[in-house]
Amino acid sequence: MSDTRPGDGTLSPELRAVLRRWADEGGALATRAGVVLLAADGLRDAEISRRLGVSRQTVGSWRQRWTSAGIDGLEHRPRTGRPATVDEAEVVTRTLLAPGGSGASRAVARELGLSHATVAGIRRRWRLVPDEPVSPSVPTRPPLPGADVWVMGLYVDGLRGVLLAGTRLVPSPPATSGTVIGADVLAGLDRSLDAALASASALTSTRRDGAGPAEGPGAGAGTDHAASRRQGRTTAVAPGSAGAAGGWAGGAAPGEPHRDPAHAVGTTGAFGADPGQVPADSSGPGSDSRRVAGTRPAPTDVDSRARSADVGASDRALAGYLAQASRRHPDLALHAVTLWDDASDGAPAPATDTPQPPGTTGTVTCHHIPARSTWRTFLRAMIALDSTSHPESSRRVYLDLAAELERYAAGRPDDPQHTVRWLRENVAGHLGAESAKAGSARGHTWSGVNQIDLGSFNECVVIETVRLSGTITRGEIAHRTGLTQQSVSRIARSLLDRGILIEDAQLRATSGKPRTPVRLRGAAAHALGIHIDPELLTAVVIDLDGAIVCTRTRSVSADTDPAEFVERVAALGRETLAEAGGAVRPDGFLGIGVAVPGPVDIASGTVLGPPLMSAWGDLPLLYLLKDHFPCPVIMEKDSTAAAAGERWIGRDRRARDFAYLYLGTGVGTGLYLNGDIYRGVSANAGEFGQLCAIALGRVDKDGRPEILPECNPPVSVPDLAARGGLRPVATTGGSTAAYLAVGRAAAAGDRAAAAAVREVAQAVGRGALGLIDLLDIDLIVLGGPFFTDDVADFYLAEIARTVNEFPTARRLRRVEVEPSVLSAGAAAVGAASTIFHATFTPRLRGRETRARHLPTG
Repeated sequence: MSDTRPGDGTLSPELRAVLRRWADEGGALATRAGVVLLAADGLRDAEISRRLGVSRQTVGSWRQRWTSAGIDGLEHRPRTGRPATVDEAEVVTRTLLAPGGSGASRAVARELGLSHATVAGIRRRWRLVPDEPVSPSVPTRPPLPGADVWVMGLYVDGLRGVLLAGTRLVPSPPATSGTVIGADVLAGLDRSLDAALASASALTSTRRDGAGPAEGPGAGAGTDHAASRRQGRTTAVAPGSAGAAGGWAGGAAPGEPHRDPAHAVGTTGAFGADPGQVPADSSGPGSDSRRVAGTRPAPTDVDSRARSADVGASDRALAGYLAQASRRHPDLALHAVTLWDDASDGAPAPATDTPQPPGTTGTVTCHHIPARSTWRTFLRAMIALDSTSHPESSRRVYLDLAAELERYAAGRPDDPQHTVRWLRENVAGHLGAESAKAGSARGHTWSGVNQIDLGSFNECVVIETVRLSGTITRGEIAHRTGLTQQSVSRIARSLLDRGILIEDAQLRATSGKPRTPVRLRGAAAHALGIHIDPELLTAVVIDLDGAIVCTRTRSVSADTDPAEFVERVAALGRETLAEAGGAVRPDGFLGIGVAVPGPVDIASGTVLGPPLMSAWGDLPLLYLLKDHFPCPVIMEKDSTAAAAGERWIGRDRRARDFAYLYLGTGVGTGLYLNGDIYRGVSANAGEFGQLCAIALGRVDKDGRPEILPECNPPVSVPDLAARGGLRPVATTGGSTAAYLAVGRAAAAGDRAAAAAVREVAQAVGRGALGLIDLLDIDLIVLGGPFFTDDVADFYLAEIARTVNEFPTARRLRRVEVEPSVLSAGAAAVGAASTIFHATFTPRLRGRETRARHLPTG
């Protein structure tokens, strides 16, 4: 049937006949048909309104619907501004992930075209109270117990998909970092899901084809419905309706379309449009609602045996996955929520048929998705709940999930092990019974303070000016900062009263009253810094003026069990604080900074596969340490922490942009740019090794930069020296002792040792050259545990030569290469300095990358 629009001035005979019949039959359709017929005859809205006895607004509305949707737009009149269906999980997701204040019920209602009352009712059902910490009640069937919900895993094979959730009864403290995922992460996860679902469908088709084609006129109907269900487009069912009961089935059975607008879901999926989804009310012309009611033909014996084998394999794989999850996450109650299930031939399986891990009865409970959601929107809502409640549920966690789905999509469909078995690291392990062991630690007085509350930007400016100068008068502060003398006097008086500044002896003036300089009072605040290295732990307490109060070290092994390792770190921290004793006032202790080798996930507090520490895996170190120290704890990459310490301790000598080359177990870079530490999007700025590899042309056949041995000085220097003829020195201190021995030999004039150090310095210098050309800076600082006095001159000379002779803009600048003002414990001192840096460095609010009011642990 042609679809001529009113603007053309004519109607096809078929359409005119339909509209004439509607007009003759009377009723609501008669008015709509009359509007179109009169408009087609060229009448204006005012004349049509007069002839039909309706308002001009009504005429305009129906002409617009005719223009946009044709005859189907006239046949059914939806509620103005209200979708016919409501997806509760989509409302929850929009509420949680909305930026700024746009998550209010009225804003979400406007965006989704719902009433404010509808959105408010959904928020009440999910227990999302505005302006309060997220403590949800997830209305799965049955509901998830507990006020704290985590996404812990995802299982997908060719027949079913299961989301693994974890709960505990006590809600988490309010998240300090806000939303940590964005639309880009959800979009990437959507693409990965689509690829994985396509692979699952291919797996099902491959196995079905291998068992022989189905026969009969209705062959494939059930499989088509199963594929639709996997895509998240099956209409969900209301509690108590047909198909709502039982086991792993997540939606309605084939042939049972549900048209209850109160319980059906919308046509927009969680990660994008789902054009194949069946609306709740779609009975008009052109609707596909009646096409769903296909029936699966009786299977042959071959089909039945093949399918039984597939279902049995899926049951065993899922049971094994749940058993593994129970072992990995013993501190949380685990719940398997069925997203979709094609293993039951379209008929919901009873709950007792759910595959259970052997010997773990009751450990993992079984649930269905909420009746008023699709599995896609439900998955998205769970991710939103997790990420907004737990800072450790960061972008990296869900990027890892997307990568796992992509690996599944790229696998072989005929592989019997072709499944997604994603389990996240035990981020909640510190919430369980093991944390009780730290009870004694919670009793100590190092609880941290918040009374040093620098809400005034000008106060931070004054403190920074005093810190850089050492000792300075109020008049000089006003001159350097541009503040008025009255403002400086008021701020200085406040800081003196709070004990942050102290006055020095008066200075004689040639005229006028004597001037009284001020300086930082070192004892006003203290911080603990801990550096974690594969071979050595270092802890240091420093005061506000940068003076080291005490230092302790402890040897460790890279293969130490993670739980034992964390306990050793905590014990070292407690011992160091105890040694500091009376020098550190509990009400002036600001917190603990932890420096770790990169890469790190700062948002989740996780160390990601650190070099030479393979036993760690993805260890949620920050949140494990918070169990031992009820005070603010922040984590930083070691090279970035060293740069922060250099800036804080170096005062005016480091009052400009610089790059800190950190020689540790690997070479990293800390960047101080435009008046602040530069961390990058993921807080991993400064990865230096690949830059050196590219500069030296060291790439593999695929173009991937190689891992340069030269960028691991404690290993490469002894190896190069041995190849050059230096007899290895027998040591018991591992690679660190061997490196120090070669350094001593180089300082004593041994040619092989000197050549080895110089070769490593040349490789580092080529990487530094790239930094100079890229950032246009004129200061490089060298430091770290392997920048020792014995080898310092080799590194300084070689790197200074490279960055001054080879840069493109070498005629315009002279690059200074200087040793660090910090000791060999640069990372530990820097880690403590990050606490001061985050608290006292002046930043405009729009530029803040760390909360000035540090997290309360």
